[in-house]
Amino acid sequence: MSKVTYTATGDAFITRRIAEKGYDGYDEVVKLIKSHDVAFSNLEMTFHNKEGVPAAESGGTWAMADPRCLDDIKKMGFNIFNTANNHSCDYSHGGLLATIKYLNEKDMPFCGTGANLGDASKPCFFEASGQRVALIGVCSSFKTSAMAGGQTGDLPGRPGLNPLRHKTHYHLDKERFDQVVELAKVTRINAGAERSVRTGYGNPPQEGTFVLGGISFILDDHCWIESVPNEQDMKRIEKEIREAREVADIVLVSLHAHECDADDTTVPAQFIETFSHRVIDAGATAMIGHGPHEIRGVELYHGGVIFYSLGNFIFETETVEYQPYDAYANKGMPLDTKVGSYMLNRTKNRTCGYMTMKEIWEAVIASWTIEDKMLTEVKLYPISLGYGMPWPQMGLPKLSGDEDFLRRMADLSKPYGTEMEIKDGVATIKLQ
Repeated sequence: MSKVTYTATGDAFITRRIAEKGYDGYDEVVKLIKSHDVAFSNLEMTFHNKEGVPAAESGGTWAMADPRCLDDIKKMGFNIFNTANNHSCDYSHGGLLATIKYLNEKDMPFCGTGANLGDASKPCFFEASGQRVALIGVCSSFKTSAMAGGQTGDLPGRPGLNPLRHKTHYHLDKERFDQVVELAKVTRINAGAERSVRTGYGNPPQEGTFVLGGISFILDDHCWIESVPNEQDMKRIEKEIREAREVADIVLVSLHAHECDADDTTVPAQFIETFSHRVIDAGATAMIGHGPHEIRGVELYHGGVIFYSLGNFIFETETVEYQPYDAYANKGMPLDTKVGSYMLNRTKNRTCGYMTMKEIWEAVIASWTIEDKMLTEVKLYPISLGYGMPWPQMGLPKLSGDEDFLRRMADLSKPYGTEMEIKDGVATIKLQ
């Protein structure tokens, strides 16, 4: 019998070194991680020594850390990594390629980014005891310039991340649909698109659809929001999963996605659920979600497990060492501003933003077991990242045993038919 244990954490937004002797709670977290054969981490950071130039737009904060922080992550017991996220190209192609260089030098298997679309799309592998594991990394929250590009016989590909694009359609009843059409007439917001159709370059909208400034509306009998994954991206990812199943025992998929159901950040957008179901159907055993910086529900689906978001694992966004001209200019601050002053300004003296949102500083470490390619156990261990502590001490994980928090995660999982047993500070998911 082949039995392999897995663990996964959410976003590792690490901006500084971890002390040589750890911190209060470090040993317990490391012991849990190292008790598993396969340990996944999402590296939501670029790691280099200013080897890339700041991009015109960032993923929110321009994310760069000392490459030695990778040693600290590896020391915690992680052995397989995703690098596809909204910060992958914060420092343009140079920062992305430098991060890849340091990961390779430190023998850290990773996926999700590459020198071209082929490299970014392919899996990385880890040899566990008794199973060969493949991981494919995908991101749906990104600037267009961060997408990896394919190469041709004439031109090389473009460095970047493995993209999952998507479309959102707003279904409206006739009264509201007519209001959108009237708004377009009054504002002339579609003048350019209409001219493109008249000259033959653009295509007119299909009957019953209307585009207002790039936003798609569909005439329906009631109002609702539909989002669908890009089929070209979806088929590419499914093909990689099927190929990986030919050369690996188990396939894992990682998705970095911020998109939510309207304004409820704890509920994934519809296309994320569609994507998750399709990757399991294509042959993946687990879909590991992260991105919104807070937890989402867990779903058991066709013999696999879907973690829609595990939240944060390390979150040190306020102590990033550098920010570029664009960050200061966007806030109307002088160019000799220091990062600490910039962060104080951005958080309005620590009275708003992530610093004040308790849900950002609570998360879970997921654990599951696969025996003979069958899922046999799934557990969730709650962690706290130091909400309410002094600014420099926030952001590092500690096992909390918080059963109230686990009950909140159980509530988020109920819409998927998932049931949990909570005991001794751990949630065990009841397998179907």
